[in-house]
Amino acid sequence: MKAAYESAAERRIPELHIPIRDRSLRGDLMLPDNAIGLVLFAHGSGSGRKSSRNRFVASVLHDQKIGTLLFDLLTEDEEMADARTAHLRFDIPLLADRLLQVTDWVRREQSALPLGYFGASTGAAAALIAAAQLGDSIRAVVSRGGRPDLADRELPKVQSPTLLIVGSRDLPVIDMNESAYARLRCEKRLEIVPGASHLFEEPGTLDAAAKLAADWFSSYLRAD
Repeated sequence: MKAAYESAAERRIPELHIPIRDRSLRGDLMLPDNAIGLVLFAHGSGSGRKSSRNRFVASVLHDQKIGTLLFDLLTEDEEMADARTAHLRFDIPLLADRLLQVTDWVRREQSALPLGYFGASTGAAAALIAAAQLGDSIRAVVSRGGRPDLADRELPKVQSPTLLIVGSRDLPVIDMNESAYARLRCEKRLEIVPGASHLFEEPGTLDAAAKLAADWFSSYLRAD
């Protein structure tokens, strides 16, 4: 992976195989020239690195010179099992552990870049748990339509500046985010996007969420 960063204005490495213990996860890396940081995407609820919504958010981050790593938290075999049972997508400790392992790998391969986490759905809880364990080395966290409440006891331990983004029509998830927001002790903000439902499918709503995320990461990933 290191060699892939040495030339070209923009590095795209699709179909990466990220080693974690006795298996590997698939990922897609995009690193703009002069990137100010790298954001790891934690998907959830049966989604993966091919999520069109998260890929759109990633493209907006690229415009702000922010690199992205979208990867599958589950192996192919695990995804097949989860498609039948839906049990792994809600195994928050497993998802958080996978994110921590990928973070370790990224640090070995590209240690110079400041890191951030972007989480959606249950992936937001995994991102917050991982951030709680890694302290201020994770420079920022953003949750879109997430379940930060599932991070539970780890929430007060998070040191990373955290932005929670929720749609105004996603009423149950608003309540869950407000509950989690109250327990966070870090720098934080809760943004409610007008007219958006859980998946931000309404015109302009995903654009608004992506801009909020890009502004947040731009502020906190830049060198001090």
